[in-house]
Amino acid sequence: MDGKTLPVRAIGTPLDRFDGPAKVTGTARYAFEHPVDRPVYLFGVQATVAVGRITAVHTEVALAKPGVLAVLTHENAPRVASFDDPELVILQTPEVAYRGQFVAGVVAETSEIARLAASMIRVDYEAGPHDVQLRADHPDRYAPEVTNGGFATDSVRGDPEAALADAAVRLDATYTTAWYQHAQLEPHSTIAEWADDRLTLHVGSQGVHRLRDSLATLFGLDLERIRAVSPHVGGAFGGKLHAHPDVVLAVLAAFAVPGRPVKLALTRQQMFSQVGYRTPTVQRVRLGAGRDGRLVAISHEVVQQTARHKEFAEQTVTPTRVMYAAPNRSTTHRMVRLDVPVPTIMRAPGKAPGMYALESAMDEMAIACGQDPVEFRIANEPPLDPELDRPFSTRNLVACLRDGARRFGWAGRDPTPGVRRAAGGWLVGTGVAASMYPVYQLPGSSATIRAEPDGRYVVSIGAADLGTGTWTSLTQIAADALAVPVDRIVLRIGDTDLPAAMSAGGSSGMTSWGSTVVEAARRLRARMAAEHADPPAHGIEASADMPANPERERFSMYAFGAQFAEVRVHEATGEVRVPRMLGVFAAGRIINPKTGRSQLLGGMTMGLSMALHEQCVLDPRFGHVVNQDLAEYHIATNADVGCVEVHTLVEEDPYVNPMGSKGIGELGIVGTAAAIANAVHHATGVRVRDLPITPDRFFSGATAIRG
Repeated sequence: MDGKTLPVRAIGTPLDRFDGPAKVTGTARYAFEHPVDRPVYLFGVQATVAVGRITAVHTEVALAKPGVLAVLTHENAPRVASFDDPELVILQTPEVAYRGQFVAGVVAETSEIARLAASMIRVDYEAGPHDVQLRADHPDRYAPEVTNGGFATDSVRGDPEAALADAAVRLDATYTTAWYQHAQLEPHSTIAEWADDRLTLHVGSQGVHRLRDSLATLFGLDLERIRAVSPHVGGAFGGKLHAHPDVVLAVLAAFAVPGRPVKLALTRQQMFSQVGYRTPTVQRVRLGAGRDGRLVAISHEVVQQTARHKEFAEQTVTPTRVMYAAPNRSTTHRMVRLDVPVPTIMRAPGKAPGMYALESAMDEMAIACGQDPVEFRIANEPPLDPELDRPFSTRNLVACLRDGARRFGWAGRDPTPGVRRAAGGWLVGTGVAASMYPVYQLPGSSATIRAEPDGRYVVSIGAADLGTGTWTSLTQIAADALAVPVDRIVLRIGDTDLPAAMSAGGSSGMTSWGSTVVEAARRLRARMAAEHADPPAHGIEASADMPANPERERFSMYAFGAQFAEVRVHEATGEVRVPRMLGVFAAGRIINPKTGRSQLLGGMTMGLSMALHEQCVLDPRFGHVVNQDLAEYHIATNADVGCVEVHTLVEEDPYVNPMGSKGIGELGIVGTAAAIANAVHHATGVRVRDLPITPDRFFSGATAIRG
């Protein structure tokens, strides 16, 4: 820490990331980089049919290759103990559920030999008919029992159909979002070793204890026989929250070559079928309002896909249940089982696609009512949580909208679309949308703090750092809880040998881990006060589980934000550029303003990428994504991102947790795509309801740009 004097009060200080030097010098080890003795390498063979049955696997040529140690197939792979999670049950039966499924794996002395030998394996199939295309009118759509996170599938209050029929102003529009891939920088990687009757994993994971539990169930092992280690993760966005087939393949290979560490790193192409994605959605939003612009009815329906062999139901319409006041309201989720890989959690699950549709519809409705989009949202603020009829712990959406409008220069905005031009044939527009994200506090975390005689405090908790700053912000929380400078804290995370911790998901890490660390610190200070003025020679420690928060039964807890965007659309080519974005967020007490700003800025950039670039293109003939690399799956780069301003309001929320903090990792992406889409309409007069907003959207009949 460069010998600088560090503040005793650490929370709220914009400290540099403590893991930064290790990362920029290359000494921070990610999963595949961990040094092991005599490693071997694994490469997977993938199914080339979307549905079918393996009739034969020809491995003779591959096995004859010098350096090949084993070829695993459904005929010889070690058996699993549980079939409860169909996604993880690989190489156990000849059945093929989707194109790209692992059907074999080659273990060899080098990665080059493993990959070459894998290409020599020939698999014969009896293919069956497949269905891989999502349609809103699909005859097999159904209602799931519950959606991800335990949210109810449907909700209804009042009589929305009657209210919509009687409304003075009505909107009925359908919006679609694409099939998105996490595209994190670090591909899924694992080192698995079975030695001395214990399985050791070095793996990129958002939660090593969750991963260990899944593998223990799958293989019928006691928890003590599995250790998972993940001190650094090179990006995840939800894709590394659950176990996926890649880590199972690595464990199967480790069992096949005991005593040799097995190294597996998925290729970028394999990532598109092995480790989940965000489901595409078709969303119908209906709004009804009176002549005064007050909403009288809201209806939000979504149809989205899941895999035929395992259900994952994203909670897409849940934001609509809490965002705006209307006495009559309904939301529904409908799923379609298709012959595709299993979807999974992706940054702001449900909120990112759901708020795109809702906030686009709110813009359309504001225009239909003849009102300013900012004022229309403010006019429809609910006094209580519209679903639960209880107060919000804090709800500063109006303050975010007001402050954002002031900073962005919204006042005096001409609402007329398609009339502002810049030099070079560019049409100019501005748009706004709201952001929201719940404050989750998830159970399952424990922490131990040990006071050493040299004045240091060792804080142990199995938390994760996805590159978001956990190493720094959790140290800040511990320092303040112990009333010592941050350089007295030694943080240990990312290992199942540490006290169990819930996974990094739902922007809940600091709320859950931080609350646990604060409680452990309280107990340690109480013990030291009662037993020792100073730590004894052997040290002294205290442990705690995450305490319950009784205020959660009294209040609805959310973070809010307002997103503003300026876009330019070329009237001849349809190219869209975003020279300026501005976000204002109310997210409780910010633990570290520097890392916090980085998280919000990154989320807004990801939202821009969602709006303009990202889309997995499916070939319905063969059932696979064809743009399986970062050359063809387009994501925003530096050249696509102009000026991005991030501002946070001072918000005191004493009810959420001891720190007063709220999650921000996902808040930034929510609302960004809608703000850009709304700005595109303001620039062109063309309402694009299907993401991504590519140039072809502007030149199709009635929606064409009129020069």
